[in-house]
Formats: sequence, structure tokens, C-alpha cells
Amino acid sequence: MPDLDTVRQEIERMRIQIGRQRKEILQLQRAGIGTASAEALLSRMEAKVEGLCAERDALKVAQPRQSRGRVLGGRTW
Repeated sequence: MPDLDTVRQEIERMRIQIGRQRKEILQLQRAGIGTASAEALLSRMEAKVEGLCAERDALKVAQPRQSRGRVLGGRTW
């Protein structure tokens, strides 16, 4: 199972790709070219990102909690 940072990086990479795909779809639509296959790819990419987000959330829950409320070098009240 991948670690939390790897999943976060993959989500970020996929979101960038989704943005590029959306721009390409808009260009195709402006040119009057059919976009059904591109939109299907986009929906599969979005579904994969949703799955990665669920995996990220599960990894966050499974990760041991760090002491919150303290700043590095901060005071302990």
C-alpha cells in the first residue's frame, strides 16, 4: 500500500491532467469536433481521483496522531 505522500502527489498530478483535459475538450468543442470519447476519459479520470481521495482519507485515519496544538519550539501551556 502506498504511503500518504505518494497518494497526495498522485492526486495533484491527476488534477493537473484533468485541467488540461478540460481545456482540450473546450478547444475541440469550439472547433466543432465531437468530444464524447474525451468526455468519457475525463469522467474516468475524475473517478480515479475520487478513489485516490478515499484512499488518502483512509491513510490519514490509519496514521498515528501527532500532538496537535503545539507549534515547533512553541510554549506548552
